[in-house]
Amino acid sequence: MKKEVLIETSARHVHVTREALDILFGEGYELTKKKDLSQPGQFACEERVGVVGPKGQFPAVSILGPIRPACQVELSLTDARSIGVTAPVRESGDIEGSGPCKLVGPKGEVEIDCGVIAAKRHIHATPEDAEKYGLEDKQIVKVKIDSAGGRSLIFDDVVVRVSPKFALAMHIDTDESNAVVPAPGTMGEILD
Repeated sequence: MKKEVLIETSARHVHVTREALDILFGEGYELTKKKDLSQPGQFACEERVGVVGPKGQFPAVSILGPIRPACQVELSLTDARSIGVTAPVRESGDIEGSGPCKLVGPKGEVEIDCGVIAAKRHIHATPEDAEKYGLEDKQIVKVKIDSAGGRSLIFDDVVVRVSPKFALAMHIDTDESNAVVPAPGTMGEILD
């Protein structure tokens, strides 16, 4: 059986805490949903913030909701270098010792001591998807992507993340996406 997974590009974005949202947009401010994302309960917001590093900034980076217990900024390695911030390759939520930056909103600014990462390429899977494909949480796999643009490749070091809160999809950042040039709806094949 071919183990297919939808390939999605995760562009630069920010996750914020309740406290940060209050500072950036004003006390009691609520995020405005722009569109639902493929992962259940996750959404892109109308709100954008500046992400500032020592060498430059991105003035309008999308916030993804809902609010989180810690601020996190996900950039590609190219993005991070261009604004002079450190972005270790990590799984989402693993921010201890990661890069600092400043977030700028219409009402205020927030300096974060850590939270800037380049998200480790990963597959979201439900327990049912994992069982069907013979996968386990935290397993490392390879994924082959055939590109219509003539840039097919195999990604190694892809971490499988299993939760009943997920929907089956592989997320890569913009650097990785530019390497393979996937068209919308591109499917990859999970290799053992």
